[in-house]
Amino acid sequence: MSERTATAGAAAQQGRYDIDGRYAWQRLCLSLALATVGGIGLWSVVVALPAVEAEFGVDRSDASLPYTATMLAFAVGGVLMGRLADRFGIRVPMILAALLMGAGYVLVSFAGNLWEFVAAQALLIGIGASASFGALVADVSLWFRRRRGIAVAIVASGNYLAGTLWPSLLQYGIDTIGWRSSHVVIGIACVVLMVPLALALRRRPPVEEVAAGGSVIRSAHDRVDTPHLSPRALQVLLVVAGLACCIAMSMPQVHLVAYCVDLGYGPARGAEMLAAMLGLGIVSRLACGVLADRIGGVGILLLSSSLQCLALFFYLPFDGLMSLYVISALFGLSQGGIVPSYALIVRQYFPASEAGFRISLVVMATIVGMAIGGWLSGLIYDLTGSYQVAFMNGIAFNLLNMSLAAWLLLGGRFRRAGTA
Repeated sequence: MSERTATAGAAAQQGRYDIDGRYAWQRLCLSLALATVGGIGLWSVVVALPAVEAEFGVDRSDASLPYTATMLAFAVGGVLMGRLADRFGIRVPMILAALLMGAGYVLVSFAGNLWEFVAAQALLIGIGASASFGALVADVSLWFRRRRGIAVAIVASGNYLAGTLWPSLLQYGIDTIGWRSSHVVIGIACVVLMVPLALALRRRPPVEEVAAGGSVIRSAHDRVDTPHLSPRALQVLLVVAGLACCIAMSMPQVHLVAYCVDLGYGPARGAEMLAAMLGLGIVSRLACGVLADRIGGVGILLLSSSLQCLALFFYLPFDGLMSLYVISALFGLSQGGIVPSYALIVRQYFPASEAGFRISLVVMATIVGMAIGGWLSGLIYDLTGSYQVAFMNGIAFNLLNMSLAAWLLLGGRFRRAGTA
Protein backbone atom coordinates (compact mmCIF):
# COMPACT_ATOMS: atom_id res chain seq x y z
CA MET A 1 0.00 0.00 0.00
CA SER A 2 1.44 3.37 -1.00
CA GLU A 3 2.03 6.10 1.55
CA ARG A 4 -0.58 8.34 -0.13
CA THR A 5 -3.21 5.59 -0.04
CA ALA A 6 -2.41 4.82 3.59
CA THR A 7 -2.70 8.48 4.52
CA ALA A 8 -6.00 8.77 2.68
CA GLY A 9 -7.33 5.67 4.38
CA ALA A 10 -6.29 6.95 7.80
CA ALA A 11 -7.90 10.31 7.15
CA ALA A 12 -11.12 8.69 5.99
CA GLN A 13 -11.12 6.39 9.03
CA GLN A 14 -10.50 9.36 11.32
CA GLY A 15 -13.41 11.23 9.68
CA ARG A 16 -15.71 8.25 10.27
CA TYR A 17 -14.53 8.02 13.89
CA ASP A 18 -15.26 11.71 14.51
CA ILE A 19 -18.76 11.65 13.02
CA ASP A 20 -21.34 10.98 15.76
CA GLY A 21 -18.43 10.29 18.14
CA ARG A 22 -17.58 11.53 21.62
CA TYR A 23 -15.71 14.58 20.38
CA ALA A 24 -18.65 15.53 18.18
CA TRP A 25 -20.90 15.68 21.26
CA GLN A 26 -18.29 17.61 23.24
CA ARG A 27 -18.06 20.07 20.40
CA LEU A 28 -21.84 20.34 20.33
CA CYS A 29 -21.86 21.37 24.00
CA LEU A 30 -19.27 24.09 23.36
CA SER A 31 -21.24 25.31 20.35
CA LEU A 32 -24.44 25.45 22.40
CA ALA A 33 -22.68 27.58 25.02
CA LEU A 34 -21.42 29.95 22.33
CA ALA A 35 -24.86 30.20 20.75
CA THR A 36 -26.41 30.96 24.13
CA VAL A 37 -23.99 33.78 24.94
CA GLY A 38 -23.94 35.21 21.41
CA GLY A 39 -27.72 35.04 21.23
CA ILE A 40 -28.01 38.07 23.51
CA GLY A 41 -27.44 40.15 20.38
CA LEU A 42 -30.92 39.19 19.18
CA TRP A 43 -32.84 39.81 22.39
CA SER A 44 -31.31 42.76 24.25
CA VAL A 45 -32.81 45.29 21.85
CA VAL A 46 -36.27 43.71 22.28
CA VAL A 47 -36.19 44.06 26.06
CA ALA A 48 -34.75 47.57 25.85
CA LEU A 49 -37.40 48.77 23.34
CA PRO A 50 -39.64 50.59 25.88
CA ALA A 51 -36.61 52.24 27.53
CA VAL A 52 -35.21 53.34 24.16
CA GLU A 53 -38.60 54.71 23.13
CA ALA A 54 -38.77 56.80 26.31
CA GLU A 55 -35.08 57.82 26.24
CA PHE A 56 -35.09 59.25 22.73
CA GLY A 57 -38.74 60.36 22.58
CA VAL A 58 -39.68 58.40 19.44
CA ASP A 59 -42.81 56.51 18.39
CA ARG A 60 -43.18 52.72 18.31
CA SER A 61 -42.15 52.19 14.69
CA ASP A 62 -39.00 54.32 15.13
CA ALA A 63 -38.22 52.52 18.39
CA SER A 64 -38.42 49.26 16.42
CA LEU A 65 -35.73 50.43 13.96
CA PRO A 66 -32.77 49.29 16.13
CA TYR A 67 -34.20 45.77 16.11
CA THR A 68 -34.82 45.88 12.37
CA ALA A 69 -31.31 47.20 11.65
CA THR A 70 -29.78 44.60 13.98
CA MET A 71 -31.60 41.77 12.26
CA LEU A 72 -30.68 42.97 8.79
CA ALA A 73 -27.03 43.16 9.82
CA PHE A 74 -27.40 39.73 11.43
CA ALA A 75 -28.72 38.41 8.12
CA VAL A 76 -25.93 39.80 5.96
CA GLY A 77 -23.29 39.05 8.57
CA GLY A 78 -24.46 35.44 8.77
CA VAL A 79 -23.51 34.81 5.15
CA LEU A 80 -20.11 36.45 5.65
CA MET A 81 -19.49 34.46 8.84
CA GLY A 82 -20.55 31.27 7.03
CA ARG A 83 -17.96 31.96 4.34
CA LEU A 84 -15.30 32.57 6.99
CA ALA A 85 -16.22 29.32 8.74
CA ASP A 86 -15.99 27.35 5.47
CA ARG A 87 -12.56 28.82 4.79
CA PHE A 88 -10.91 29.08 8.22
CA GLY A 89 -13.04 27.01 10.57
CA ILE A 90 -15.60 28.17 13.11
CA ARG A 91 -13.06 29.52 15.60
CA VAL A 92 -12.14 32.59 13.54
CA PRO A 93 -15.69 33.97 13.06
CA MET A 94 -16.58 33.27 16.70
CA ILE A 95 -13.60 35.21 18.07
CA LEU A 96 -14.39 38.05 15.67
CA ALA A 97 -18.00 37.95 16.87
CA ALA A 98 -16.98 38.26 20.51
CA LEU A 99 -14.85 41.33 19.82
CA LEU A 100 -17.50 43.01 17.69
CA MET A 101 -20.23 42.44 20.25
CA GLY A 102 -18.08 43.61 23.14
CA ALA A 103 -17.26 46.86 21.36
CA GLY A 104 -20.85 47.28 20.16
CA TYR A 105 -22.47 47.06 23.59
CA VAL A 106 -20.02 49.54 25.05
CA LEU A 107 -20.63 52.00 22.22
CA VAL A 108 -24.41 51.57 22.50
CA SER A 109 -24.22 52.69 26.12
CA PHE A 110 -22.82 56.05 24.95
CA ALA A 111 -25.41 56.63 22.18
CA GLY A 112 -26.62 60.22 22.23
CA ASN A 113 -29.53 59.70 19.85
CA LEU A 114 -31.51 56.94 18.17
CA TRP A 115 -29.34 56.83 15.05
CA GLU A 116 -26.13 56.31 17.00
CA PHE A 117 -27.91 53.51 18.86
CA VAL A 118 -29.02 51.98 15.54
CA ALA A 119 -25.54 52.18 14.02
CA ALA A 120 -23.81 50.45 16.93
CA GLN A 121 -26.53 47.81 17.16
CA ALA A 122 -26.36 46.96 13.47
CA LEU A 123 -22.72 47.31 12.46
CA LEU A 124 -21.21 45.73 15.56
CA ILE A 125 -23.74 43.78 17.63
CA GLY A 126 -25.84 42.50 14.71
CA ILE A 127 -22.90 41.38 12.58
CA GLY A 128 -21.13 39.90 15.60
CA ALA A 129 -24.13 37.96 16.82
CA SER A 130 -24.69 36.49 13.34
CA ALA A 131 -21.86 34.00 13.86
CA SER A 132 -23.73 32.42 16.77
CA PHE A 133 -26.41 30.82 14.61
CA GLY A 134 -26.01 29.89 10.94
CA ALA A 135 -22.26 29.27 11.01
CA LEU A 136 -22.46 27.23 14.21
CA VAL A 137 -25.40 25.17 12.92
CA ALA A 138 -23.56 24.43 9.68
CA ASP A 139 -20.39 23.46 11.56
CA VAL A 140 -22.23 21.08 13.89
CA SER A 141 -24.12 19.47 11.00
CA LEU A 142 -20.79 18.31 9.56
CA TRP A 143 -20.00 16.25 12.67
CA PHE A 144 -23.18 14.16 12.74
CA ARG A 145 -24.96 11.73 10.43
CA ARG A 146 -27.27 9.40 12.42
CA ARG A 147 -28.22 12.07 14.97
CA ARG A 148 -27.97 15.13 12.78
CA GLY A 149 -31.54 16.20 13.48
CA ILE A 150 -31.19 16.36 17.26
CA ALA A 151 -27.65 17.80 17.03
CA VAL A 152 -28.79 20.68 14.80
CA ALA A 153 -31.80 21.23 17.07
CA ILE A 154 -29.60 21.43 20.16
CA VAL A 155 -27.21 24.05 18.82
CA ALA A 156 -30.08 25.96 17.20
CA SER A 157 -31.71 26.06 20.64
CA GLY A 158 -28.94 28.37 21.77
CA ASN A 159 -30.73 31.49 20.59
CA TYR A 160 -33.89 30.37 22.42
CA LEU A 161 -31.88 29.55 25.52
CA ALA A 162 -30.43 33.04 25.25
CA GLY A 163 -33.96 34.39 24.98
CA THR A 164 -34.92 32.45 28.09
CA LEU A 165 -31.99 33.54 30.24
CA TRP A 166 -31.14 37.06 29.08
CA PRO A 167 -34.46 39.02 28.99
CA SER A 168 -35.22 38.75 32.70
CA LEU A 169 -31.58 39.43 33.62
CA LEU A 170 -31.44 42.45 31.34
CA GLN A 171 -34.78 43.77 32.58
CA TYR A 172 -33.47 43.48 36.13
CA GLY A 173 -30.35 45.38 35.10
CA ILE A 174 -32.40 48.10 33.41
CA ASP A 175 -34.55 48.48 36.53
CA THR A 176 -31.55 48.66 38.90
CA ILE A 177 -28.58 50.25 37.09
CA GLY A 178 -30.20 51.58 33.89
CA TRP A 179 -30.08 50.38 30.32
CA ARG A 180 -26.76 52.05 29.51
CA SER A 181 -24.77 50.42 32.33
CA SER A 182 -26.49 47.11 31.62
CA HIS A 183 -25.20 47.19 28.05
CA VAL A 184 -21.63 47.73 29.24
CA VAL A 185 -21.92 44.64 31.46
CA ILE A 186 -23.23 42.60 28.52
CA GLY A 187 -20.34 43.70 26.31
CA ILE A 188 -17.76 42.62 28.88
CA ALA A 189 -19.54 39.29 29.37
CA CYS A 190 -19.50 38.57 25.63
CA VAL A 191 -15.73 38.93 25.36
CA VAL A 192 -14.91 37.11 28.61
CA LEU A 193 -17.15 34.13 27.85
CA MET A 194 -17.05 33.76 24.07
CA VAL A 195 -13.31 34.03 23.34
CA PRO A 196 -12.27 31.03 25.52
CA LEU A 197 -15.13 28.93 24.16
CA ALA A 198 -14.17 29.75 20.58
CA LEU A 199 -10.52 28.90 21.22
CA ALA A 200 -11.62 25.44 22.37
CA LEU A 201 -13.01 24.68 18.88
CA ARG A 202 -9.59 24.05 17.39
CA ARG A 203 -10.29 21.03 15.21
CA ARG A 204 -11.64 21.39 11.70
CA PRO A 205 -14.67 19.34 10.57
CA PRO A 206 -14.11 15.73 9.40
CA VAL A 207 -12.47 15.37 6.01
CA GLU A 208 -15.02 15.79 3.24
CA GLU A 209 -12.91 14.34 0.47
CA VAL A 210 -9.45 12.77 0.28
CA ALA A 211 -7.34 12.44 -2.83
CA ALA A 212 -6.07 8.85 -3.11
CA GLY A 213 -4.22 7.60 -6.16
CA GLY A 214 -5.84 10.25 -8.32
CA SER A 215 -9.39 9.38 -7.17
CA VAL A 216 -11.66 11.13 -4.67
CA ILE A 217 -13.02 9.42 -1.56
CA ARG A 218 -16.05 11.10 -0.07
CA SER A 219 -17.01 10.55 3.54
CA ALA A 220 -20.28 8.73 4.14
CA HIS A 221 -22.01 11.80 5.57
CA ASP A 222 -21.66 13.64 2.28
CA ARG A 223 -24.44 11.67 0.56
CA VAL A 224 -27.28 13.86 -0.70
CA ASP A 225 -30.74 13.15 -2.09
CA THR A 226 -31.83 14.38 -5.50
CA PRO A 227 -34.62 16.97 -5.13
CA HIS A 228 -37.50 17.36 -7.58
CA LEU A 229 -36.31 20.94 -8.17
CA SER A 230 -33.10 22.33 -9.58
CA PRO A 231 -30.60 23.45 -6.89
CA ARG A 232 -31.23 27.11 -7.70
CA ALA A 233 -35.02 26.72 -7.58
CA LEU A 234 -34.84 24.82 -4.30
CA GLN A 235 -32.62 27.50 -2.78
CA VAL A 236 -35.04 30.22 -3.87
CA LEU A 237 -38.00 28.30 -2.44
CA LEU A 238 -36.24 27.89 0.90
CA VAL A 239 -35.35 31.58 0.98
CA VAL A 240 -38.97 32.62 0.34
CA ALA A 241 -40.25 30.11 2.90
CA GLY A 242 -37.78 31.38 5.49
CA LEU A 243 -38.77 34.97 4.82
CA ALA A 244 -42.50 34.22 5.20
CA CYS A 245 -42.31 32.09 8.33
CA CYS A 246 -40.27 34.64 10.23
CA ILE A 247 -42.38 37.65 9.28
CA ALA A 248 -45.12 35.69 11.05
CA MET A 249 -42.88 34.63 13.92
CA SER A 250 -41.65 38.15 14.64
CA MET A 251 -45.02 39.58 15.69
CA PRO A 252 -45.19 38.06 19.18
CA GLN A 253 -41.44 37.70 19.66
CA VAL A 254 -40.59 41.34 18.93
CA HIS A 255 -43.65 43.15 20.25
CA LEU A 256 -44.79 41.02 23.18
CA VAL A 257 -43.14 43.25 25.80
CA ALA A 258 -44.55 46.42 24.23
CA TYR A 259 -47.95 44.72 23.80
CA CYS A 260 -48.07 43.98 27.53
CA VAL A 261 -47.14 47.59 28.33
CA ASP A 262 -50.03 48.80 26.14
CA LEU A 263 -52.44 46.45 27.90
CA GLY A 264 -51.33 47.76 31.29
CA TYR A 265 -49.50 44.63 32.44
CA GLY A 266 -46.03 46.24 32.45
CA PRO A 267 -42.73 45.29 30.79
CA ALA A 268 -41.77 42.76 33.46
CA ARG A 269 -44.81 40.59 32.62
CA GLY A 270 -43.95 40.84 28.94
CA ALA A 271 -40.36 39.80 29.62
CA GLU A 272 -41.64 36.80 31.60
CA MET A 273 -43.92 35.78 28.73
CA LEU A 274 -41.09 36.15 26.24
CA ALA A 275 -38.80 34.05 28.43
CA ALA A 276 -41.50 31.37 28.77
CA MET A 277 -42.13 31.42 25.01
CA LEU A 278 -38.48 30.95 24.17
CA GLY A 279 -37.88 28.46 26.96
CA LEU A 280 -40.66 26.24 25.66
CA GLY A 281 -39.30 26.88 22.18
CA ILE A 282 -36.25 24.93 23.32
CA VAL A 283 -38.48 21.99 24.25
CA SER A 284 -40.18 22.24 20.86
CA ARG A 285 -36.88 22.53 19.02
CA LEU A 286 -35.40 19.46 20.72
CA ALA A 287 -38.55 17.41 20.22
CA CYS A 288 -38.59 18.36 16.55
CA GLY A 289 -34.93 17.41 16.30
CA VAL A 290 -35.69 13.89 17.50
CA LEU A 291 -38.69 13.66 15.21
CA ALA A 292 -36.71 15.03 12.26
CA ASP A 293 -34.44 11.99 12.36
CA ARG A 294 -37.59 10.02 11.48
CA ILE A 295 -39.69 12.22 9.17
CA GLY A 296 -37.05 14.57 7.74
CA GLY A 297 -36.63 18.32 7.61
CA VAL A 298 -39.50 19.01 5.18
CA GLY A 299 -41.97 17.13 7.38
CA ILE A 300 -40.86 19.11 10.43
CA LEU A 301 -41.18 22.39 8.53
CA LEU A 302 -44.79 21.69 7.59
CA LEU A 303 -45.77 20.43 11.04
CA SER A 304 -44.17 23.30 12.97
CA SER A 305 -45.43 25.98 10.58
CA SER A 306 -49.00 24.69 10.89
CA LEU A 307 -48.84 24.73 14.68
CA GLN A 308 -47.35 28.24 14.70
CA CYS A 309 -50.20 29.50 12.53
CA LEU A 310 -52.73 27.99 14.94
CA ALA A 311 -51.05 29.68 17.91
CA LEU A 312 -51.10 33.06 16.13
CA PHE A 313 -54.87 32.75 15.68
CA PHE A 314 -55.30 32.50 19.46
CA TYR A 315 -53.79 35.97 19.99
CA LEU A 316 -56.73 37.56 18.14
CA PRO A 317 -59.61 36.85 20.58
CA PHE A 318 -57.65 36.64 23.87
CA ASP A 319 -55.68 39.43 25.60
CA GLY A 320 -56.14 38.67 29.30
CA LEU A 321 -53.00 38.31 31.41
CA MET A 322 -53.30 34.57 32.02
CA SER A 323 -54.50 34.02 28.45
CA LEU A 324 -51.37 35.70 27.11
CA TYR A 325 -49.15 33.55 29.32
CA VAL A 326 -50.85 30.40 27.99
CA ILE A 327 -50.87 31.50 24.34
CA SER A 328 -47.24 32.60 24.49
CA ALA A 329 -46.34 29.22 25.92
CA LEU A 330 -48.26 27.48 23.13
CA PHE A 331 -46.54 29.68 20.56
CA GLY A 332 -43.17 28.64 21.96
CA LEU A 333 -44.13 24.97 21.82
CA SER A 334 -45.32 25.29 18.23
CA GLN A 335 -42.54 27.03 16.31
CA GLY A 336 -39.24 25.77 17.67
CA GLY A 337 -38.60 23.36 14.82
CA ILE A 338 -39.08 25.74 11.90
CA VAL A 339 -35.67 27.35 11.46
CA PRO A 340 -33.58 24.19 12.18
CA SER A 341 -35.64 22.33 9.57
CA TYR A 342 -34.09 24.51 6.85
CA ALA A 343 -30.59 23.39 7.86
CA LEU A 344 -31.69 19.75 7.65
CA ILE A 345 -33.27 20.31 4.23
CA VAL A 346 -30.06 21.92 2.98
CA ARG A 347 -27.96 19.04 4.31
CA GLN A 348 -30.36 16.57 2.70
CA TYR A 349 -30.30 18.08 -0.78
CA PHE A 350 -26.94 19.88 -1.06
CA PRO A 351 -23.32 18.70 -0.63
CA ALA A 352 -21.66 19.15 2.76
CA SER A 353 -18.99 21.33 1.14
CA GLU A 354 -21.70 23.96 0.49
CA ALA A 355 -23.31 23.73 3.94
CA GLY A 356 -21.88 26.90 5.48
CA PHE A 357 -22.94 29.18 2.65
CA ARG A 358 -26.32 27.62 1.82
CA ILE A 359 -27.50 27.27 5.41
CA SER A 360 -26.39 30.81 6.18
CA LEU A 361 -28.24 32.05 3.08
CA VAL A 362 -31.52 30.53 4.28
CA VAL A 363 -30.88 31.77 7.82
CA MET A 364 -30.30 35.21 6.31
CA ALA A 365 -33.79 35.03 4.79
CA THR A 366 -35.31 34.09 8.15
CA ILE A 367 -33.56 36.98 9.84
CA VAL A 368 -34.65 39.42 7.13
CA GLY A 369 -38.15 38.12 7.75
CA MET A 370 -37.81 38.84 11.46
CA ALA A 371 -36.47 42.31 10.68
CA ILE A 372 -39.23 43.15 8.22
CA GLY A 373 -41.87 41.65 10.45
CA GLY A 374 -40.70 43.53 13.52
CA TRP A 375 -40.76 46.86 11.70
CA LEU A 376 -43.96 46.11 9.81
CA SER A 377 -45.82 45.21 13.00
CA GLY A 378 -44.71 48.49 14.58
CA LEU A 379 -45.87 50.40 11.48
CA ILE A 380 -49.24 48.65 11.50
CA TYR A 381 -49.60 49.51 15.19
CA ASP A 382 -48.86 53.18 14.50
CA LEU A 383 -51.41 53.25 11.67
CA THR A 384 -54.19 51.37 13.46
CA GLY A 385 -53.47 51.91 17.16
CA SER A 386 -53.80 48.17 17.71
CA TYR A 387 -51.83 44.95 17.25
CA GLN A 388 -54.85 43.01 15.91
CA VAL A 389 -54.11 43.76 12.24
CA ALA A 390 -50.43 42.98 12.86
CA PHE A 391 -51.39 39.52 14.09
CA MET A 392 -53.54 38.97 10.99
CA ASN A 393 -50.62 40.05 8.81
CA GLY A 394 -48.46 37.42 10.52
CA ILE A 395 -51.10 34.75 9.91
CA ALA A 396 -51.20 35.57 6.17
CA PHE A 397 -47.43 35.13 5.80
CA ASN A 398 -47.59 31.94 7.88
CA LEU A 399 -50.11 30.48 5.43
CA LEU A 400 -47.68 31.22 2.58
CA ASN A 401 -44.94 29.30 4.38
CA MET A 402 -47.27 26.36 4.97
CA SER A 403 -48.18 26.27 1.29
CA LEU A 404 -44.53 26.18 0.20
CA ALA A 405 -43.68 23.44 2.70
CA ALA A 406 -46.67 21.34 1.59
CA TRP A 407 -45.74 21.80 -2.07
CA LEU A 408 -42.15 20.77 -1.42
CA LEU A 409 -43.21 17.70 0.58
CA LEU A 410 -45.91 16.52 -1.83
CA GLY A 411 -43.79 17.30 -4.88
CA GLY A 412 -41.02 15.12 -3.53
CA ARG A 413 -43.46 12.27 -2.91
CA PHE A 414 -44.96 12.53 -6.38
CA ARG A 415 -41.50 12.47 -7.91
CA ARG A 416 -40.48 9.37 -5.94
CA ALA A 417 -43.76 7.66 -6.87
CA GLY A 418 -43.24 8.52 -10.53
CA THR A 419 -39.69 7.14 -10.57
CA ALA A 420 -40.46 4.00 -8.56
